[in-house]
Amino acid sequence: MAQSSALVALRYRDFRLLWAGQAISTLGTQIQTVALAWLVYDLTGSAAQLGGVGLARAIPTMVLSLFGGTLADRRDRRQLLIISETILAVFSALLAIAVSAGVDSILLIDAFAALTAAASSIESPTSQAFIPALVPRDILAKALTLDVLMSDTMAVVGPAIGGVVIAALGASAAFWLDAASFFAVVGSLVVIRTRVAAPKVDGHPIRSLVNGIIFVRERGILWQLMLLDFLAVFFISPTGLLPVFAEKILLLGPAGLGLLYAAPSAGAVIGAAVIALVPTPRHPGRMVVLSIAGYAVVLGCFGLSSWLIPSLIFLGLGGGLDAVSMTMRHVVQQLATPDELRGRVGALHDVFSAGGPRLGDFQAGLVASAVGAPGAMLAGGLACLAVVATARTWAPQLWSYSGEDLPLHSVTQPARLAND
Repeated sequence: MAQSSALVALRYRDFRLLWAGQAISTLGTQIQTVALAWLVYDLTGSAAQLGGVGLARAIPTMVLSLFGGTLADRRDRRQLLIISETILAVFSALLAIAVSAGVDSILLIDAFAALTAAASSIESPTSQAFIPALVPRDILAKALTLDVLMSDTMAVVGPAIGGVVIAALGASAAFWLDAASFFAVVGSLVVIRTRVAAPKVDGHPIRSLVNGIIFVRERGILWQLMLLDFLAVFFISPTGLLPVFAEKILLLGPAGLGLLYAAPSAGAVIGAAVIALVPTPRHPGRMVVLSIAGYAVVLGCFGLSSWLIPSLIFLGLGGGLDAVSMTMRHVVQQLATPDELRGRVGALHDVFSAGGPRLGDFQAGLVASAVGAPGAMLAGGLACLAVVATARTWAPQLWSYSGEDLPLHSVTQPARLAND
C-alpha cells in the first residue's frame, strides 16, 4: 500500500503474464458484447428483448456464483481457470458457427447468454481469489487497481473495434474473435510458475457455501458495499438500452453504437488511472457513496440528451465515477477477507455486481417499453439517488470506514466456521 504507482505490480512475472492474457481475453469479450446486443436488436427491434438477454445472464450468475466460489475455495484455482476459460472459448466458437450458418434466433442467443454466465460463475470468483497469490500483500491494492484499469481500457477499445467489425464483417466475425481471445489467458495460465495448493477446506460443500455467507453477513462493510453496488446498477443500468438510443434517439449505426459502449469505459480508464496515481482517500466508503450519487445524476442526464457529443460526455462521466467506486470496493473486499474464503466472498460479490446490472438491464427494458428509453433512465437515476440519500442510515460502517487495512483475521469468525 506504500507504493505510489500501480505499475509496481507489473514487476512480478506471474501477475504480469496473467494481466496481459486477461487483457486480450477482455478485449474479445467486449467485442462480443457489442455484437450480441446489436444482433438481438437487429433481429427483434425490441428493448424488452434486450432486457431478456440481461435476465438470461442474471439468473445463472445469481444462482451458480456461490457454488462457483465454493469450488474455488476447494480446488486448484489455476486449473479451474484453465477449464472455465476453455469452456467459454468453445461457447463463443459455437455461436460464431451458428450465426455464420444463418441460425441466429433469439432463443439461441438467450441460451448462449445463460451458458456463458454459468461458466463465468466459476471463472470470475476463481480469478478474484487467484490474483492475491501472485503479488505481495502490501501491493495487492495496486495490483487490483491495475486490473480494473486494464478491464476499463479494454472496454474502451473493444466496443469501438466491435462496431467496426460488425459493420465490415458481420456479427459472426466478432464471435470468432472472442473465441480466439480466450486462448491468450489460457496460455498465460499454463506458463505461470506460481503453484498454490488448494485451500484446505473440510466438510460438506453446502456448509462451506453457507459459512461464506455468514462471514459476509457478520463483516458489515462487505455486505454494505455489495448491497449499495447492487441497488445502484439495478435502478440505473444504461448498457441494455444503448442499442435503443443508437437506433431511435441518436440515429446512429453499429459503429455509433460502438462509440456509446466505449464512452463509459473511456471515462472509467481516466477514473481508474487517477485512483492508481493518488493516495487512497481518507474515507473510501464515503467516496463510494458520493461517486454513486454522481453516477446517478450524469446517467439521468444522458437519458435526457438527444445529441451525440453530450451523450458521450455523460456516459464518460458515469464510467469514471463507477471506476472510482469499483476500485475501492475491490480493495476493501480483498483486504477484509481471509484466503480460505476469497472464492466464496468473490462469488457473493459477483452475485451483486454482475446480477445487479443484468437484472437492471431487464427492468430498464420493461420500463423503456412503457415510458421510453429516456424516461427509464431518468426514473432510474432518481431511484438510485434515493438509495444513496439513505445510505448513511443503513450503511454506517461503509460511511465511517477510514481507509485502514483490515487484517485477514481481524473479525472473530462465527463458531460454524470452525467446522468448515
